[in-house]
Amino acid sequence: MKKSVHSKDSSPSEQMVAMNEALVLGALRQHELREAAQALNERLQEEISERKQAEEIVRLSEIRYRRLFEAAHDGVLLLDPATRLITDANPYMNKLLGYTRGQLIGKELFEIELLKDEAASRKMFRKLKKEGEVHYENLPLESEDGRHQEVEVVANLYHENGHAVIQCNIRDITERKLLQDILRRNEALFMALIQKAPIGVYAVDADFRLLQMNSKALPSFKNIDPLIGRDFSEIVRTIWPPRVAAQVVARFRKTLKTGESYVSKEFTSRRKDLGVKEVYEWQIHRVILPDGEFGAVCFFNDITERKKAESAELRLAVMTNSNLKLKKEILRRKSVEKSLNESKRLQAGLLEISRQQQKRLRDLSHEILRIQEEERKRISRELHDVIAQTLVGINVHVAALARETTEAAQGLQEKIARTRLLVEESVDTVHRFAGELRPTVLDDLGLIPALQGFLTSFTAKTGIKADFHASIEVEEGSDSVRTMLFRVAQEALTNVSRHAKASLVKISLQRTPKSISMEITDNGQGFELGLKTSKRDPNRLGLIGMRERVEMLGGMFQIDSTSGESTTVRVEIGVESAVSRKQPGIGKFR
Repeated sequence: MKKSVHSKDSSPSEQMVAMNEALVLGALRQHELREAAQALNERLQEEISERKQAEEIVRLSEIRYRRLFEAAHDGVLLLDPATRLITDANPYMNKLLGYTRGQLIGKELFEIELLKDEAASRKMFRKLKKEGEVHYENLPLESEDGRHQEVEVVANLYHENGHAVIQCNIRDITERKLLQDILRRNEALFMALIQKAPIGVYAVDADFRLLQMNSKALPSFKNIDPLIGRDFSEIVRTIWPPRVAAQVVARFRKTLKTGESYVSKEFTSRRKDLGVKEVYEWQIHRVILPDGEFGAVCFFNDITERKKAESAELRLAVMTNSNLKLKKEILRRKSVEKSLNESKRLQAGLLEISRQQQKRLRDLSHEILRIQEEERKRISRELHDVIAQTLVGINVHVAALARETTEAAQGLQEKIARTRLLVEESVDTVHRFAGELRPTVLDDLGLIPALQGFLTSFTAKTGIKADFHASIEVEEGSDSVRTMLFRVAQEALTNVSRHAKASLVKISLQRTPKSISMEITDNGQGFELGLKTSKRDPNRLGLIGMRERVEMLGGMFQIDSTSGESTTVRVEIGVESAVSRKQPGIGKFR
């Protein structure tokens, strides 16, 4: 503020003005001072309030700290870094050592036997000042009553209200050390039990990681690295195919969750990592691991080799049993073979006897047929030459008698006429019987004219048309062959008229350089050969007779027929047999 300078030469009015200015300036100065004082007072009030709040916070903090200090379940000691003396101790220290707070204050740590001597105490304090923290484990501590215990000590250096303070937290770890020892022993026992097991054993912890495995189990996991501590599901998926791996993992998780054991008598699958099929017996049980957590223990036994041995043993047993059976079968077959040989010898003897008897029967049959033909020929000749001639003579005499009695009574003429008619019919009947027994034309003219005559009579009597074709060379056959062909044709046509219901029959006689053959075919309804040739069929003897006649001369006889269709009879005989064959004791039919 500028000071007023009053000149001696100033007038009174000027002096008055200057005084007024001075008064105004003074009033302003007082106002500013009052405002400054008021602001200062408010600032002081705020600082006082803040300090009180801080003091309250500190007080509350000290209360809380004190409560924690006194309620702590660890021993707490406060020490002066300068003197290394205990300045305070919480109540738990009394429980640890048996000393009162008053007995502890003013003592060094080695004096309460927390450290072994003063040198150790000095060393700890130097380390604290340098690093700000010291940690000791497994320090031995003896209480006032001689109780020994182990403690863990953590010492920290910090400042409080500008003063350095050392705080030692002392924790009784005796029980923990005991539990750790028990845990170590349990772990050792658990591992020993696993290692000593005679089969493969491994354990999976609660986090589903492989915890431990014995030496018996290692070969099954030799391709897995790392192994211990690895996620067990990864291990399983590496070894087994996806479907099998999922089943195994699910079994383990269920046992871990529910405690339900799982026992598999036999497990067979092809390994994904090795590509070979292996067989196991295994089971899972939930156990409490040494750390107190649940875990799953698997006991397994690789029985692949055993199963192979059992399979080989089974195959050997089967082979042995098969060998025994084979030996028995060999002995049985030898016995059967011996019996068969005896039977064969007996059968051979019987067969020879049968052949001889069959030959005698065939010869007898041939002789019977020969005799029949001879007898038929004789009777036919007698009917034709004797009886027919006699009847003709009678008829001539009756005719002469009729002429001599022309003038006789009409009644006698009629009787004579009827007698002549009967005689003529008897002559026809005799000729017919003679022809049926053995047509003389067969002996006099040959096979072809005999068949033509028979077919003419057959058509006239049955109405069945006949188509006949023949080779003249067939007449070169022997009497036996021509007679056989005529009789077969006669029997076949008789069967056609009786059973075939045919309207046409074709007969073919052919001669080739090697054989003479005859074929007879009708257009009627055929028959089933299996039924017609049965023993119950009345025509069986006719068919057998035809076959017997053909085979007697060394020929081939064949019938082809189907129900509802035509029937064909075929006969074939070799030229050599047909031309020159002479049956023993038979000769020619005359």
